[in-house]
Parts: sequence; C-alpha cells; structure tokens
Amino acid sequence: MTGTPVIRGAAGVAVFLAAVELAVRFTLAEGVVFPPPSVVLREAAFLVADPDFLAGVAATLLNWALGLLVAVAVAVPAGVALGTLPAAERAARPLLEFMRPIPSVAIIPLAILLIPVDTAMKAAVIVYASVWPVLINTLYGMREVDPLAKDSLRSFGFGRLAVLWRVSLPSAAPFMATGVRIAAGVALILAVSAELLAGGSAGIGVYVIKAGSGNRTDLMLAATLWAGAAGLLANTLLQAAERRLFRWHEAGT
Repeated sequence: MTGTPVIRGAAGVAVFLAAVELAVRFTLAEGVVFPPPSVVLREAAFLVADPDFLAGVAATLLNWALGLLVAVAVAVPAGVALGTLPAAERAARPLLEFMRPIPSVAIIPLAILLIPVDTAMKAAVIVYASVWPVLINTLYGMREVDPLAKDSLRSFGFGRLAVLWRVSLPSAAPFMATGVRIAAGVALILAVSAELLAGGSAGIGVYVIKAGSGNRTDLMLAATLWAGAAGLLANTLLQAAERRLFRWHEAGT
C-alpha cells in the first residue's frame, strides 16, 4: 500500500513528460527553440559526472544549510519567547506583519550592496526568507498548547520554566518541525535566486547563468531539474523525520 502513491506519482510524471515531449516535437512553431524532456533528462544524467556542476551543487547546498541553520537558531527561540510572553508578542506583531510580506528576492540587490562577502550575503538572504515560516509556525504551536496541561503542572508546584520545558516545547515541537520543512524549500529557492542575481564563483544558479550565456537551454533546464530534485529530497527526508519523531502527534490528529 505504501508504494501505491509513489507508483501513481511516477505514472503521472511519465504521462506529463510524454505529453510535453510530443508538444515540443510536433506543435511548436518553426524557429522556437525549446529542448524536449528527453534531451533535458539526458543532459541531467551527464551533469552527474560534470565536476563544475558538482562543485556548484556543493556551494549551493552549503549556503542553503548555513542559512537554514541560522534561521532555525534565531526563529525558534524568538517564537518561543513571543509565544510565552503575550505582551512582547503584541508589541512585536506590527513589525512582524510589516516585514513578513516583503518579497525575499527583492532584498537581494540591497544585500549585495550592504554585504561585500559573497557567502555571507547569500546566507543572510536565505536567513531572512527562512525565518518567517519557522517563526510563525513556532508561534502557532505555542498558542495551541493545552492550557489545562499547563495548569495541571502548575498545580503540582512547577514553575514557568518547568512548564515550558515539560509541556509547551514538546507540544509545539511538531509545528516547529513543519516550519523547518517549509523553510527548507524557501531557503533553496533563495539560494539559487541569489546566485542568479549576484553571480559568484560556483553554484547551481551560477551554472545556469553560464549555460544561458552559451545559449544552452538544455543545460539550463537540466541544472534546474537537479535543483528541484534537491528540494524534493530535502522535503521528503524532513517529512519522514517528522513522522518518525512525532508519531504521537499524527495519532492525536
């Protein structure tokens, strides 16, 4: 039964690729250059042995991991603090609601001007984009803590820190994990976007720029395909970790 969704998903992807293949080969107007999926998949397979591309993947994943880790280290404590202190949350809410809708891609040119170090600039942009899903989900998780459970622990003489450690954090942990999983996808998008706009010595986005300068649309799409595969893999692994660590939460919901 567990393999059925995978089989259905693979079948859906195969049908979609076949439809695009036929559309590209037989319906595009003359003079329109767009590689069919078969060519893109072939080039994507060749990229596995391309040292320049592999170096770019490593650089992108390094920036992605660095930015995501910093975002989690900042957003989780901030979300816990704001969720525990209603007065602080009310004071910070206007600023959060002002900054959160700002498109993260829009701050890349500003970051380029303000942060001269390439890796630090890209990591800063990733942090800004990734903080919000973790922060908002942490806040939401802290609000969803059962007040009866907290009151019960207080009635036995436990202090605020003990209630936070024994009740609030375990209850909010699944929401935090969901925020991290969402932020992981956002972080990868910003990692590649920053490379596309700021350039650099290596990265998936840098490889796409170089392929585009050589009019290699097939290589551009092949590199983009691997970026999507990296995002899918990260989401799948984090989702599996959520299910394994928080089985009690899934059973309760």
